[in-house]
Amino acid sequence: MKIVLITGAGSGFGLETTRWLANKGYYVIATVRSLERAGDLLNRKEENIEVLEMDVTDEAQVAKVRSNLEKTFGKLDVLINNAGYSQGGFLEYLSLDDWKKQFETNFFGVVQVTKTFLPFIRKSDKGKIINISSISGFFGFPGLAPYVSSKFALEGFSESLRLELKHEQISVSVVQPASFRTNIWKKGMESVPPMEHPLNYQKNLFKESTKSMEKGQDPSEVARIIGKICESSRPRFRYRVGKGARTLAFFKSVLPWYMVEWVVHKKLEE
Repeated sequence: MKIVLITGAGSGFGLETTRWLANKGYYVIATVRSLERAGDLLNRKEENIEVLEMDVTDEAQVAKVRSNLEKTFGKLDVLINNAGYSQGGFLEYLSLDDWKKQFETNFFGVVQVTKTFLPFIRKSDKGKIINISSISGFFGFPGLAPYVSSKFALEGFSESLRLELKHEQISVSVVQPASFRTNIWKKGMESVPPMEHPLNYQKNLFKESTKSMEKGQDPSEVARIIGKICESSRPRFRYRVGKGARTLAFFKSVLPWYMVEWVVHKKLEE
């Protein structure tokens, strides 16, 4: 039986992926920031799902899960770094602390968890590390600068790590979902600090973000792609998932930047 550890398993992509992998026969160590928010997982009680509390920013909690893994299995086949959140807001309305918290979870949390569990992945036959990024990892959407920056950092980290571990037969893959129906965007919009005199384009931006969130796709599609990576003998580095993800990446790569700016601002000025 293959052993998988996934962070942020209490909702969204993490919850769907845990269910998908458990149904396929994997043993899933599903970690959540708080057991109080893991009702959906705790109520299922499958024998091959183990729910553990682990805040990726808490070194002691990460070490505790590491100790548990070492005693029980001694190896890890797949690590899925999924935990994260979205901090919305424009630069002048955000504190430096808002930025630091965003990076602590979305970037440094991934670094800490990966570094901690890498020795166990080495004991697996062709182990895998899967980092859940976003289309915000290749396009800087306005009003989401902290989130975008953390995902750009995650992309660079993942690229370097893949090349570092290639000779050890450990694959590193990045999943870049577009807009899906998860709590991350709802919470991101709720985290936006109040603006004293918002400009029209700022109002329109959050209106578009809310509209996109409401029309989001089923997160089970992302879980299916993650499952596909887990079962692949030679996973690719990057997987773009969801409506518009590949199109956006293509147009950004071929269009002059002034045209990209024009399209974005035209949309926000409507």
